[in-house]
Amino acid sequence: MEKIQLKIFSLALLAMLILSSCAAIRTAPFDQYSYQKAVEIKVDASRLMDKATTPYQNHFQEVENLFRDVEKIAAYEQNKPNNGISYQMWKLLADEDKNLLAGFFKEWNEKGQFSKVFLDESKSQVVEAMDILIQYEGKKDKETENSLMGIILGNQ
Repeated sequence: MEKIQLKIFSLALLAMLILSSCAAIRTAPFDQYSYQKAVEIKVDASRLMDKATTPYQNHFQEVENLFRDVEKIAAYEQNKPNNGISYQMWKLLADEDKNLLAGFFKEWNEKGQFSKVFLDESKSQVVEAMDILIQYEGKKDKETENSLMGIILGNQ
């Protein structure tokens, strides 16, 4: 009788370990809201970046509105289960000390305006990073996850 109880206990323990290890590697499922907001913010950011050849102060309120939206989606992503990668990427995009979205707008504010050449190069980097985030939100596959992690780790 003790052997049977020991086997049952062992099987139950093994099952719990397997289930708990699977929970640690889960990815949040597709979320239409996250996907839609990422696309909207990319389009808004891209259009606003195009204006960086003019004085920053002319567009201050537009920048504030954009980053209010970024702050909202970051808060949303932070509180979604199994969603660390998307949240890390939004934090990176919102970090003024990095060379992506917020860093671009911080530098625009400091410099006043940019040359077309600088604008085009900076914008291509930001848009590429946001495209990968959007692809990840749409697919939730290993390839786009790895691409996103490459950006995140490369900017730490």
